[in-house]
Amino acid sequence: MAKAYVMINCELGSEKEVISSLKKINGVKESHGTLGLYDIVIQIESPTDQDIQEIVTKAIRKIPKISSTVTLTRSESGELFQASEKIIGMMLGHNHTQAYVVIHCDKGEEFTTLKNLSHISEVKEADVVFGFYDVICKIETTDNKTLENIITKAIRKLPHIKTSMTLNIINEQE
Repeated sequence: MAKAYVMINCELGSEKEVISSLKKINGVKESHGTLGLYDIVIQIESPTDQDIQEIVTKAIRKIPKISSTVTLTRSESGELFQASEKIIGMMLGHNHTQAYVVIHCDKGEEFTTLKNLSHISEVKEADVVFGFYDVICKIETTDNKTLENIITKAIRKLPHIKTSMTLNIINEQE
């Protein structure tokens, strides 16, 4: 299964409407409003990379209020992460605070970074990606303070990380 992440900027105040439109597109698995450089981040899964390209170019970019997109296509999978852990956390309702972190790392150290992220229990999924960034991960915690600590004291302290950008998920826009 091919996978991609799309970071989106849209017209001011149109986030809820755009998220609603995105959720109707076949292949869009997650769609969240964010705080940060981008307004929305989505996750797409489809049988092939070609299908993902068509979803982005023929459906997502056609939404009128979207002004720009950045697509990160998965190149290596985060099979190091347990899907069951993610499902259990969602079912129990423990993980109210979420964020995506996109990472630039030293050349050739992407898989090492992915492996290091797998040892942080709050990192629920991560992928090495093609695009403007090298690695993307999703963090789920019980509160903002824990999220802040995970990003500043765990992720940013990992070896081979040059820079990172955090996109905090805004639950109110879903």
